[in-house]
Amino acid sequence: MKVFLEEISVNTKGRGDIVDLTKLIEEIVLKSGINNGIINVFCPGSTVGITTMEYEPGLKKDLNILFDKIAPRETYYYHHETWGDDNGSSHILSSMFKPFFVLPIINKHLVRGTWQQIVLLEFDTRSRTRKLVVQILGE
Repeated sequence: MKVFLEEISVNTKGRGDIVDLTKLIEEIVLKSGINNGIINVFCPGSTVGITTMEYEPGLKKDLNILFDKIAPRETYYYHHETWGDDNGSSHILSSMFKPFFVLPIINKHLVRGTWQQIVLLEFDTRSRTRKLVVQILGE
């Protein structure tokens, strides 16, 4: 079994930014030389999520409306007492959406639906430079 590892950086605009990672991840899969296996895309951080979605403007708006309903920014969070910050809702959303995603690779291609893109969901209250760890296991 072969292991391939690459780290990349992505800049975000702060809460509500949804960044399409699909092309970057597909390029890494081809670069890896692995034909069949799995890929794990991980972002170290507790205010970010990685998932799949149909990356289109309407759904991006819909998701952000939903995020604000699930964990409104204006709500009081006990987390703010711990660090004196304002991102309690960001941590809640990240806990629900997780900072990683795993996909299969078959014949050097990601297995995903036609309209299924890999995205980074930025939940933090400020812009960030996110480091992504992309690890591929296979043969």
